[in-house]
Amino acid sequence: MSDMPATADTLPHVLVVDDQEAVRDALRLLLKHAGYRVTLAASPADALACLRDDDTSAALVDMNYAQDTTSGEEGLALIRAMRAQRPEVPIVAMTAWASIDLAVRAMREGAVDFVEKPWQNARLLSVLNARIALQRRERDVRRLGEAQSLLLDDGDTFVAESAAMRRLMNDVDRIARSDAAVLLLGENGTGKSVIAKRLHQASSRRQRPFVKVDIGGLAPTLFEAELFGHVRGAYTDARQDRAGRFETADGGTLFLDEIGNLPLEQQPKLLRVLEDGEFERLGASRTQRVDVRIVAATNADLDAEVDAGRFREDLLYRLSVFPLRVPPLRERPDDVVPLARHYLTAASRRYRRDTPVMDASVERALIEYAWPGNVRELAHAMERAALLGGSRVSVADLRLRRSARTRGVEDMTLDDAEAMMLRGAIERHDGNLLRAAEHLGITRQSLYRRMEKHGLQRDEAS
Repeated sequence: MSDMPATADTLPHVLVVDDQEAVRDALRLLLKHAGYRVTLAASPADALACLRDDDTSAALVDMNYAQDTTSGEEGLALIRAMRAQRPEVPIVAMTAWASIDLAVRAMREGAVDFVEKPWQNARLLSVLNARIALQRRERDVRRLGEAQSLLLDDGDTFVAESAAMRRLMNDVDRIARSDAAVLLLGENGTGKSVIAKRLHQASSRRQRPFVKVDIGGLAPTLFEAELFGHVRGAYTDARQDRAGRFETADGGTLFLDEIGNLPLEQQPKLLRVLEDGEFERLGASRTQRVDVRIVAATNADLDAEVDAGRFREDLLYRLSVFPLRVPPLRERPDDVVPLARHYLTAASRRYRRDTPVMDASVERALIEYAWPGNVRELAHAMERAALLGGSRVSVADLRLRRSARTRGVEDMTLDDAEAMMLRGAIERHDGNLLRAAEHLGITRQSLYRRMEKHGLQRDEAS
């Protein structure tokens, strides 16, 4: 029978298989008290039927069912059948007639551990906790590993026809194999997450997880639990141990998106793990170490945030060992049509339609448009064209917010304006960066950072 409270469907689920009712009841009470859901089975046949439940986290399996034998053959056969049916579910064998030989045979058939009857509660719970935690982590790593082959799928296209993107791609390929922290700077929708994935794929860590954290979407109260994990009981809803994003990304790449939204009071906690690779799960005292490559991204002006006292300068240095500016789409017109063709083909395939033709007038409209939403807006426009168009795409099918691109000051972004001001100040002071910084009312170090952000070199700033 099953004992699964409707309000606890997120708890780990243990299948207990034993032919003695008293044993089943004792284990049910113990495991329920420890925070597990429990399903009870009295025979191997019942166990295999119960194992069809997709959310089984682990199984406790007795090795003897016949009254006149202590050989454990029934249990060994059950373990073989369970492994064939659900190879990912960890099986812990139990028997009152423990022997080294039977334990070894159970392990060979696929059991992950062995518990003697009468069991010690602490030992049994420790084995289950450890095996379920390991199984979950292996499952997460497996899923993340499978996802690596999809990193550059239809929604993650990296087009580099323009000179600006070719320069960026060259920098990405040069630094990918290092472990240097990378800070991606650029407007919303420019493809920073695609660059982060490309950095991971081109690195020696590509077989390990790529884990993304949307800092902007994290509630401040969940920051520590999300990044560092928690132990059971750390707070009201912490019903079981949970690995955080740093732990899940161990050996791989951790992508901290919208890092500019990180509250000031949380920044020292992130700085510590960036400095020494050490952290504690929320509610735990044991220090853990991880080996993670950090890639961060922001559309914010972190130099201005540092000057305003809202972002720690030492954290910015840790994050921006190698800053990369991802140019907006309006600065890379040579990429617009190749990207548009790709997104149109992908959307047509997704909706099972023939890909419509784009004529020269549509291509011209795409190039002339300002693309305030950048690549993301282009992808959406081509999806609309795939849905609305027939055999040919019209300009009307794109449903653009503006029909033509203008190059006036009113269309400048803050980044454009800042870059123009930097160039003007440096030119006015004949390349003297100290006087240019004084003129702008910022420190020389801040000027250097802003020049890096906009890709300005001293000999080309003017």
